[in-house]
Amino acid sequence: MIIKIICGFFMALADSVPGVSGGTIAFLLGQYDNFINSLNNIIAGTMKQKKEAIRFLIQLMIGWVVGFILAVLILTAVFEKHIYQVSSLFLGFIVFSIPIVTREERRSFLGHGKNIIYLIAGILVVVLITYFNASIGGEGTKDLIHMSFGTAIYLFVAAMIAISAMVLPGISGSTLLLIFGLYVPVMNAIKSVLSFQMEALPVVIIFGLGILTGIVTVVRAVKIALEKFRSQTVYTILGLMIGSLYAIVMGPTTLDTPQQAMSISTFHILFFIIGGVLIGALQMLKKCNN
Repeated sequence: MIIKIICGFFMALADSVPGVSGGTIAFLLGQYDNFINSLNNIIAGTMKQKKEAIRFLIQLMIGWVVGFILAVLILTAVFEKHIYQVSSLFLGFIVFSIPIVTREERRSFLGHGKNIIYLIAGILVVVLITYFNASIGGEGTKDLIHMSFGTAIYLFVAAMIAISAMVLPGISGSTLLLIFGLYVPVMNAIKSVLSFQMEALPVVIIFGLGILTGIVTVVRAVKIALEKFRSQTVYTILGLMIGSLYAIVMGPTTLDTPQQAMSISTFHILFFIIGGVLIGALQMLKKCNN
């Protein structure tokens, strides 16, 4: 039970920051298959499977809720003020996660070189979305409190896509929100609701409905893709991870007050190393649990 609560806690931290996904944390701690199967069984399992899934997810959610609240309260306070340090940390998360994922999924890569096209496609998807979002400065997604109907639909769809990333051991759902120019506005809206400022409640409701819809429609598709097309799916995940490095570098341009994209001069090697150390610590925790 303890390892599940710890897993949920770190999954929440991962889901709250652009960098490493909650799915990656579950993967690193050996809980990924249980996580995916439990989500799927809640939707399509037998009564016995549903009970087992609920028991597992409740333990996971205890840690997740605590981790998410702490992350929202802390990150919204430091994200814009220390964007380059935080972005360097996120880069460390991803760079040091890539070799772990490739090692654990080596069977999906060996002898399947032709599937590299999926890796390239994954990279291009993230780079193109990031590029076009940066070129328009994220306009239309900043002021979610007074959002239009079109922006509400955009937020709903983005939430659906973000939750699909959460269950994949690869790109972070928060990275996708960053790509779509929604990360800071959504985090600020959640913090406002936690502070009982209810003008942001419609934003959180729409975002939550998108997440629930995504869970119902995406989780089963992800499960099928990983079971029947694992090599192609893993190649795509790796491409998304590599492409998200560009998204994080461009992250400062999506802030309420846009800043320059991260460069060598604004890169912080210490925070990058800290990100790698944290990933290594999670991997050691998995080995100790086994």
